[in-house]
This record gives sequence, structure tokens and C-alpha cells, in this order.
Amino acid sequence: MTTSPTNTRHDPGLEEVVAAQTVLSHIDGAAGALIIRGVPVEALAEQAEFEEVVHLLWQGFFDDLPKTAELKTRLAEARAEAFRSLEPDFARLAAMPPMEAVRAALALGQDGHDLKTAIAALARAGVMTAALKPLSEGRAPTPPTPGLAHAEDMLAIMGEARTPEVVAGLNAYLVTVAEHGLNASTFAARVVASTQAGLLSAVIGGISALKGPLHGGAPGPVLDMLDAIGSIENAETWIRASLERGDRLMGFGHRVYRARDPRADALKLAAARLPRSTGRLALAEAIETTILTRLAAEKPDRKLDTNVEYYTAILLEALGFDRAAFTCVFAAARTAGWIAHAQEQLLTRRIIRPQSIYVGPLDNVAA
Repeated sequence: MTTSPTNTRHDPGLEEVVAAQTVLSHIDGAAGALIIRGVPVEALAEQAEFEEVVHLLWQGFFDDLPKTAELKTRLAEARAEAFRSLEPDFARLAAMPPMEAVRAALALGQDGHDLKTAIAALARAGVMTAALKPLSEGRAPTPPTPGLAHAEDMLAIMGEARTPEVVAGLNAYLVTVAEHGLNASTFAARVVASTQAGLLSAVIGGISALKGPLHGGAPGPVLDMLDAIGSIENAETWIRASLERGDRLMGFGHRVYRARDPRADALKLAAARLPRSTGRLALAEAIETTILTRLAAEKPDRKLDTNVEYYTAILLEALGFDRAAFTCVFAAARTAGWIAHAQEQLLTRRIIRPQSIYVGPLDNVAA
């Protein structure tokens, strides 16, 4: 006997499917708003330390979650342990593509469902991401420094300058992208978590989805686009030719937002405070204006505005990250959100198991 799905409407992108109830974030695509546990993302980017946002996301999901100060201490200790554990494998990991190196670094950890596993995963993602830069340059990463916050310690491991503006810039980025609803990688993490596989497994599922270019690969190509345009004088001609070819303009348009992505301005503000960004930022602002004008004229039926990737590229370049590792920095931040979603999914005590509609042959089925 065969059974048929009760809902026969096929929605391949699942846009109209509500697969979860969450306390973590709310996205208003029409208004261009992102609220994380009741707080606008812009306010968090300007005022909160990354550890405070981790605590905000994880509260209610771990019975033994300490106050923020203690969580900050435990995360620092976990970075030191992650560094000691990964150091013998740094050369082997550095030979991999960056996202595969971060995924492998997490896979070398011990899985579990507890707070210790959650903190260790966040630490491993941050340490390996930071270590990629010196390793790619033939330098030894600097061991974590006790007492530093997560953003500053990542810069220390890289061997980068740690001025207040630079630290604030990386912290703003980590805060801004730590959580963003039920996107592809977060849904993947929740599917894995629903099987009770463990938090590391859920995070690795998220990283594997993020690795795909349709989800996490846009920040680097934004810089490629700016390099190709070269100057504001070339912008109009280059953009018109690109649109005539049907090329995608990197950093514009979003699956959810029909207004400006609220994260874009938060990251633009952080980038503007960095001396290294001055020339690149001025060019990016001018090109942004030209692109938005051209898109409005040629695609009036579509609302294509600036998304998070555009100023992510400017900010992360100014912070010293290689463009090949931009998605790794995103993963290091989003690990906090993936863990929160994994724990929230476990509370449902339901494995995620959607239905499918069979469209194959039935010629050989007995009557």
C-alpha cells in the first residue's frame, strides 16, 4: 500500500513553507529590518560585544549558561585549548581550501550536546579562521592571548594590528552576521540537529551548506567587481555592459529583503572608521550609487538594493583578511547562530522529515 503527501503543492525553494517557530530573530524583508531577540541588528552592531550576542542567542538553551563575563572567560580558555589541539595539524589544514580547513578543524573536535561542546565549536571556528592568514604567508599563528575578547584575539592570532577601531570593526562584523533566520545553512544545521547528532555535527552541516557559492560566496567577488571597474569614470560603461550580458552585480539583491539590507549600513559604518578602507570605501560608495541608479532604470519591476555582502567585502579587506577566507569569517560568527538554532530544534523533539511527490514511472506496479 502506498501513501500520498497530504499537501501536494510543490515548493522547490520552500519559500512558502514554515518549518520552525523561533525566538531568535525576525526578518521583515519589506521594511528592511532584522531583529535579534527583540533588538535591532544595528543597535547590536554599534553597542554589543560579540560575547554578549552569543549569550543573547544561547540563553534558555543551556541550563548551565553562565553570565556573559564568565562565558567570555570560558570562550577564551577554549580558544587556547583549540589552538593547542589544532597546532600539530596547522600545516595539513592550511593546504586545504579555506572553508574545508575550517570544516576539518571542527570535525577534529569531540561532538556532544552540552555547553562545553558549543563553546569549543565557537572557539575552533574562530581560531582556525584567524590562523589561515599567517599560515598562508608562511608565518606561525600567534597563540591566543588570555583575557582578550573573541574579536581582538582573532586579530592577535592573525598578527594584525589591534587598534580600538580595528577591534571594533571585526566585533561589529561578528555581531552583525551571527544570526539571520532560517537561511540554507541554518536550515541544514537544524535538520542535522533534529536527528540528535550533536552540536559539532550541526555546525559542520551549516558550514557545508554555506560553502556553496549561492549562499556564502559573494563577498570576495564584490572586490573582484570593484577591481574590474577600477574607477568611478568606468562605472557606468562597465555596469551597462554587465547588465546587457545578464551578469549578476555582486552585493546587490537578496532572497528575503525587498528593501535595503539593514546589515549593509552597519558594516559600512564600521568600515568607515578604518584607515585602510579610505580609498576603497570612497570608490565603493560611488559605484553603489551608480549601480542602484542603473538597476532602478533597467529593472523597475524588481527591488534590488545593497545587501550585506557589499560592505562586508570592504570591511574584511580593511581588517586584513584574504578575500578567499571571507566566508570563513562569516562561518566563525554564524556558528553562534547555528548552535542556538540546533538547541532550539532539539526542544521540539521532532526529526525534520518533509514529504516528496513521486513523479517517476508506475508501469511495473502490480494492480
